[in-house]
Amino acid sequence: MNFNPQYARLGEILVHEGHVSEDQIKEALIKQGNFGLKIGETLIKLGYISETQLLDALNSQLGYEIVNETELMDLDLEVVCLVPEPYANENRVIALREDADGIVVAMADPDNLTVLDSLKKILGKNVKPRLISESMLHSSIEKYYKSIRTTTEVEDAVGGFDFVAMDDEENEITIAAASGEADAPIVKLLNLIINEAIKSNATDIHIEPLTKNTRVRYRVDGALREVMTPPIGMHPGLISLVKVMSKLNIAERRLPQDGHIALKTSIKSVDVRVSITPTVLGEKVVMRLLDKGEFGFLLTTLGFGGQDMDVFSRIIRRPYGIIIVSGPTGSGKSTTLHAALKEIQDIETNIITVEDPVEYRLEGITQIETKEQIGLTFGSALRSVLRQDPDIVLIGEIRDEETADIAIKFSLTGHLVFSTLHANDAPSTVTRLIDIGIKPYLVGSSLSLVMAQRLVRKICPYCIADYKPTELELNDCGLSAEQAAKIDFKMGRGCVHCDNTGFAGRTGIFELLVVNPEIRSLVYEGGNQDLIREAALRSGMRSLHDAAMEKMIAGVTTIREVIKMTIVE
Repeated sequence: MNFNPQYARLGEILVHEGHVSEDQIKEALIKQGNFGLKIGETLIKLGYISETQLLDALNSQLGYEIVNETELMDLDLEVVCLVPEPYANENRVIALREDADGIVVAMADPDNLTVLDSLKKILGKNVKPRLISESMLHSSIEKYYKSIRTTTEVEDAVGGFDFVAMDDEENEITIAAASGEADAPIVKLLNLIINEAIKSNATDIHIEPLTKNTRVRYRVDGALREVMTPPIGMHPGLISLVKVMSKLNIAERRLPQDGHIALKTSIKSVDVRVSITPTVLGEKVVMRLLDKGEFGFLLTTLGFGGQDMDVFSRIIRRPYGIIIVSGPTGSGKSTTLHAALKEIQDIETNIITVEDPVEYRLEGITQIETKEQIGLTFGSALRSVLRQDPDIVLIGEIRDEETADIAIKFSLTGHLVFSTLHANDAPSTVTRLIDIGIKPYLVGSSLSLVMAQRLVRKICPYCIADYKPTELELNDCGLSAEQAAKIDFKMGRGCVHCDNTGFAGRTGIFELLVVNPEIRSLVYEGGNQDLIREAALRSGMRSLHDAAMEKMIAGVTTIREVIKMTIVE
């Protein structure tokens, strides 16, 4: 007898397709009540089937067309908002588009007649259901209704804004914005900008003037993305409100200013570092968001390879010496060092940090924040730290000869010192210390490990696909056609899960230079950067480029990220 899926139960279809066994179906039926889910969702929760297998089975059973990921890329917000957000969440449905004969909607359960009937009444039109996976539906609802809320709030703020012609001396917008009125349009807009940035896990907010409007961008996963463009008439008011909140001079528009705002939102507490600088079109604001919550990173989640993890874990447990992590701003240096402190922290060890600012709070560790305006500099703070009986000291950044000199004296008197330095790679970090003014014999005697690091974006797991690199990309990456033929290149197509970027999260790449006797002798002789690099590579150091290539070959990142973040030697 022929098997007809249209007359079969879902479990029977899955067994027939070979995705599950009869025993697994029986187990799911027993546990289904405990989970409060349908049989298909229960099988997914138990790990017996994937969402794709469930969708294919439902397609065979019900005959509804499956929604393609590309259809969800750029939905019309006017169509999406035809279905109210509470209803969409409760009944797991989203409107996709309007056709001549009705509204096309995506549903996890398109056979639910009750929902279909009520949708017809809400929309006043014929409803054409399509099938969608639970995770894709959840991401789409989250993304598009968030956009609708944001757009509505921006329109409300802009709609209530009274445009005033201003000359250089006019401060009407400033007065309105700083008046403390909670419903002032500019107050609403700035609240929205900051709240949405926090929800998006942005690290920076850029508010910059253009010719006809203001551009607001967030830095997420190391890349800037535009989120809104309010009218340029609101720009002076926004700048003035930021100045008031960060206690800066609102009358000064010609010189750069720096300040900070301590915010406590419903989501979390955030310290906002504010930088305002004048441009030819007006003042630009960049706000760095620092999470004041508990530090949640572990060494094992930062992206270390097995061998690098062994080396780093061994050296951070030494009783003395200096460990320096180098790289540009935003390369994850502080995160790595704080994860290292968390790894080696115990009740018998006194750990003290001196930072500017304290980016992460670590329970059980003494953290000092420098305040140059009252004379609490790195130098003065570090001199007092020695009287606090430390075992391990973290110096936020080695900026000058004084700080470097104190760090070296700490290490030579039996302390383990962690710090950061701005340098391009590990060998140049060594020569940078000598350039600052430290004697080569002191650098060679005290250094234990120098580690350069970068952050590369990870490919979104939901839209990862094969990719054929161009000849130029292969050349830039230092690959021949023969080498490229052995690599399975990947790229994210972009989907609702990754906000159409093709990336989700970042991971570290590391270049570890262990200071052995050969390298130490080279440092004593004055620290020739090229000779140090050659000696380090002979002793097993893997370059940043090689570390990035390894992540690319493993399908974690893309060839474009490798080219963007590293240089072929």
